[in-house]
Amino acid sequence: MQSASRFLLSAMLLLCCALTQVHAQELPRVRVQTSLGSFVIELDSARAPLTVANFLEYVRAGHYNGTTFHRVVNNFVAQGGGYDEKQAERPTRANIPNESGNGLSNRRGTVGLARSGEPHSGNAQFYVNLNDNAALDPQPSRWGYTVFGRVVEGMNVLDDIGAVATGAVGTFTKDAPLKPVTIQKVEELK
Repeated sequence: MQSASRFLLSAMLLLCCALTQVHAQELPRVRVQTSLGSFVIELDSARAPLTVANFLEYVRAGHYNGTTFHRVVNNFVAQGGGYDEKQAERPTRANIPNESGNGLSNRRGTVGLARSGEPHSGNAQFYVNLNDNAALDPQPSRWGYTVFGRVVEGMNVLDDIGAVATGAVGTFTKDAPLKPVTIQKVEELK
């Protein structure tokens, strides 16, 4: 009985040490500075490793600097990272595999990889959920949209972005901010 108690105590101590080590390895974070303020995204490299690695490559290359939130739908999403202020599309690398079955849900404040109707068509554009959007999650009969991070600071800035006046602007037939919301800089935090 006493040896079983010692074993259980030792196992619990090892588990606590392991959990402490896991929590000590912080998830990567990026700061997004926009024309309306900044916000910080914590990236979930454990659940969406390909998407996070892809996003960080774009961050390190400066791809997002000078792009805009070109699609803003209040109480739904703010989407950006693909077009500059003149609505010129930024060149991208190859598309990446869809990781939407990773257990993360499109809840308010989460960040996802935008894509076309083709499930494996995501590359650089991302969106922030301004509301809970479970309809974007995967279903047994279809792919969803990959969640790869969450806003941990500055959600009020995204609410401000979500409230801007939108409409038809240039090549965008709807949901484009009438006054550009620029992503001035995205930087990795150390």
